[in-house]
Amino acid sequence: MTKYRIISISIVVLGVSLGFIMNNQSSENNSSQSSSAKTGGIATSYSVSVVTASKQTVTDNFSLTGTIAANNDVTIISETQGRVVKVHAQVGDFKQAGSVLVEVDAELKEANFKTASMTFEKAKKDLERFESLYKDNSVSESQIEQARWSFQNAEAQYIVAKRQLKDTKITTPISGIITARNVDIGSMVQGAPQSTVIANVVDISKLKVKISVAEKDVFKLKVGDNVIVTTDIYPDAEFDGRISTISAKGDEAHTYPVEVRIDNSAKYPLKAGMFGRVEFTLKSGNNNIIVPREAVVGSLKNAKVYIVRNDVAQLRAVKVGREIGTNVELISGIKEGEVVIVNGQNNLKDNASVVVRNK
Repeated sequence: MTKYRIISISIVVLGVSLGFIMNNQSSENNSSQSSSAKTGGIATSYSVSVVTASKQTVTDNFSLTGTIAANNDVTIISETQGRVVKVHAQVGDFKQAGSVLVEVDAELKEANFKTASMTFEKAKKDLERFESLYKDNSVSESQIEQARWSFQNAEAQYIVAKRQLKDTKITTPISGIITARNVDIGSMVQGAPQSTVIANVVDISKLKVKISVAEKDVFKLKVGDNVIVTTDIYPDAEFDGRISTISAKGDEAHTYPVEVRIDNSAKYPLKAGMFGRVEFTLKSGNNNIIVPREAVVGSLKNAKVYIVRNDVAQLRAVKVGREIGTNVELISGIKEGEVVIVNGQNNLKDNASVVVRNK
């Protein structure tokens, strides 16, 4: 029992001692605070990081992925009706513009053309004879008008028959590679209004990369700007491109179609339908101050920054221009050479004392 009594007494003594010490510290703190209040308080300085405002050239880089398309992609359809009798094209063949791909049975159309041709020649000679007689007043006004009408009618029939005969030989209007052929010998083809699709021809001597650019970036671009195009299939190859078109109308996602033209390389041949990555590198002007975005206090529409002068932070209203990566362009409000706070300004107030960690 004596042992437990000694331990209890020790605990009580220890508690009293701690209470006495804490009471003395509280009294000292109160005394110190009272003294500080009487003398006006102790000034607090905030630690901040800064940069020196300067005019500089900053690049705004971004990339977008799009689809590589052919320079020209043509679906060839039949303008006549009949049975295919000859095929002159295979998938993968290169054909010059005007080359015949498919021939359709032309027997009846040849006969119609010959008839129309003879009728046209006869009407032409008859008109020449009547015109000569009309000058000599040997034929009446109605007779010369009838001769002229017969000639015009024969000429129209001749033009139609000639075109129908020509349509039996289906040609490609562009030079390119055959990517699809939908008919074979013996196939029946139809003309308008339900024309049969004969083939597809693409010109990939030049290519275009189709991309969609966000509205915040599209105004940074202009037709003629140079860009770099890369592909996954040739990771080490870069293709020089140039912006060829920028649409004036956006889609429902507020993006704007942009086309970039590139040459198809013989060393690194590309195909239509592949993915291409367009790298944009845009330079900002060097007429305005560039500072980190984190230096701006509040929104960009009502932007302010803190500058340091004689170890005092001063709040300054500024006008922000473009956002360039992690930086912003200050159009007005800051002069070159002034010291701008970029870190530690969250707890600052105007004219607060600061300690600069770095410059």
